[in-house]
Amino acid sequence: MKLSTKGRYAVMAMADIACRIHEQPIALAEISDRQDISQDYLEQLFAKLKRAGLVESVRGPGGGYRLTDTASDIWIADIVSAVDEPLQVTRCQDGDAVKGCVAGDKCVTHELWAALGRQIYGFLASITLADVVEKRNLALAASVRRAKSHPANPMTSVS
Repeated sequence: MKLSTKGRYAVMAMADIACRIHEQPIALAEISDRQDISQDYLEQLFAKLKRAGLVESVRGPGGGYRLTDTASDIWIADIVSAVDEPLQVTRCQDGDAVKGCVAGDKCVTHELWAALGRQIYGFLASITLADVVEKRNLALAASVRRAKSHPANPMTSVS
């Protein structure tokens, strides 16, 4: 699976803003220069990020974009989803094995790739923008969050 530039660039741009959270709103031209992403492309992405409620724009001199929430409350999966980035690894259209797989049926490896897609989404859904900006061990952060949200049942003693 290859995540297209939409998802990667949206995360890069959001991380750029999160690194400068105490500054004035950040102009797309600044993000474009620092991250080497076309400003026109950023404008398209930020229209979607704004619609999703992840950023807000400030007009006028000193205007630009800022996060609508703290970086620790913004999930990477939400950023990727906001820019319409598909997170599927099967070759089926819409991941439903009706179109694009093998003659309308699931291919022999469909479940393998579908499970991988769910793992990728689960990983991105357990990583915050703050995790990325603060250069945390992302695999560890994801594991800890998953464990906290799904605690193991205490073992019952057998008599």
